[in-house]
Amino acid sequence: MISVNNLSLRYGKRVLFEDVNIRFTEGNCYGVIGANGAGKSTFLKILSGEIDPTTGKVEISKGMRMSVLKQNHYEYDEVPVLETVIRGNSTLYEVMKAKDAIYAKEDFSEEDGIKAGELEAQFAEMDGWNAESDAATLLSNLGIKEEHHYKLLKELDGNQKVRVLLAQALFGHPDIMLLDEPTNDLDLETINWLEDFLADYDKIVLVVSHDRHFLDKVCTHVADIDFGKINVFTGNYSFWYESSQLLLKQRSDQNKKAEDKIAELKEFIARFSANASKSKQATSRKKALDKIKLDEMKPSNRKYPAILFNNQVREAGDQILEVKDLSKTLNGEVLFRNISFDLKRGQKVAILSGNSLATSAFYEILAGEDKDFTGMYKWGVTTTTTYLPNDNTRYFKDNNDNLIDWLRQYSEEKDETFIRGFLGRMLFSGEETLKKSSVLSGGEKMRCMLSRMMMLKGNVLMLDEPTNHLDLESITALNNGMKDFKGTILFTTRDHELAATVADRVLELTPGGLIDREMSFDEYVSNDRVKAVKAELYGMGVA
Repeated sequence: MISVNNLSLRYGKRVLFEDVNIRFTEGNCYGVIGANGAGKSTFLKILSGEIDPTTGKVEISKGMRMSVLKQNHYEYDEVPVLETVIRGNSTLYEVMKAKDAIYAKEDFSEEDGIKAGELEAQFAEMDGWNAESDAATLLSNLGIKEEHHYKLLKELDGNQKVRVLLAQALFGHPDIMLLDEPTNDLDLETINWLEDFLADYDKIVLVVSHDRHFLDKVCTHVADIDFGKINVFTGNYSFWYESSQLLLKQRSDQNKKAEDKIAELKEFIARFSANASKSKQATSRKKALDKIKLDEMKPSNRKYPAILFNNQVREAGDQILEVKDLSKTLNGEVLFRNISFDLKRGQKVAILSGNSLATSAFYEILAGEDKDFTGMYKWGVTTTTTYLPNDNTRYFKDNNDNLIDWLRQYSEEKDETFIRGFLGRMLFSGEETLKKSSVLSGGEKMRCMLSRMMMLKGNVLMLDEPTNHLDLESITALNNGMKDFKGTILFTTRDHELAATVADRVLELTPGGLIDREMSFDEYVSNDRVKAVKAELYGMGVA
């Protein structure tokens, strides 16, 4: 068990946490949520001992081993990959090194023999003889091929390093795991494996993630950081969100009877229980849900930006986009080949690829920014496209405009009152509207880019990884905005929930050709025929 008692953290006048009292118990996975800057990562650092609280203390049951997903990708650069993973269990690793050091001695004494025997017993008790094979299995499950297991970590690319450090955190069945954004840079298959791994885990897990589908799959509880407090609720993220929104709606209706509120919440809990029964954690979640006390649920104080795309310049006709034999090669590598399709009005298409360079190149071609390709594409005469690129640096670099002037350049209405009102709906208020656009955070820049898209009023949207840097509130608002949009969308995202709830067609770009299916995203990823076709087409990437 982890017990947090009277914990506070202050930086000068700023209070991040105040009088926090929580217990985290074995067998549960806690999704730590909160707006950007609320202190999610900081809270994990306090639990791990990396940061000392201003007041209060964290107590961990005696003998419990904690593992932490490391964010320093260079700490183990000179260490072999397999050894990096095993170092996740520091006690086992120290026993192994001590044992090896004794056996390496030239003048092996009787005392050394006794010590080696003790270490061997300890090593066996910790299942040390299976350490290498267990570490190798973890690496393979996380997409690190065996050929990389004995390389130095510095020889791997950034994406691979993330996976090795995740394997390190998972290694050796720790009693407590603290995972900060564990799905970053993982592909869909690896995320699915991690979801299954954590859903079956029988110890304590605390996870920070902006991936709502991931939180729903793995979490039994939500630890909500809001206004310096941390409240723990039973259920996954969707249950917390729907409950808090329902309560917020009811709180705003002053004439709502308490009995009606209770009845509506009970009905919601019953429906949620039925859905939970299909999951791997059916038994534990069902028991937990039965213990929910309605009085403990509170409406969220979170603010959601108003992301609404339906104010189109004009409605598009039936002819949206024709693509014929489109191919792109970069530095001798085939990104995609012979891509042909027609786009229908109103379709919302998830664009996938095993290579993010391929999807970004695809959008740049359709946006008219990349002329180095073969084949052709033709937009319908009534289409008005707006494009949100993966890399938005050029829109902000060396730009000294404040937010009002930055957004004004994309708006037909130039009046400052109108621009301020629009920025306010996107959660930029007061002095924030006078910030220089060049000094914005990643999340602020993405909200500005979405504001730009809304101002341009396109009837066809192209969005390349639009959830990058966004918090859960902004992702939820974007998700709803895309679902409600009446026009046509091409989009690429690593957010499973976004893809699953928006897409009605999937196009996957491969070196061997196009996979085109008019079906939901979840149907696509579970389709065995699609999996077989993908395996064949991805093996054809020779220029």
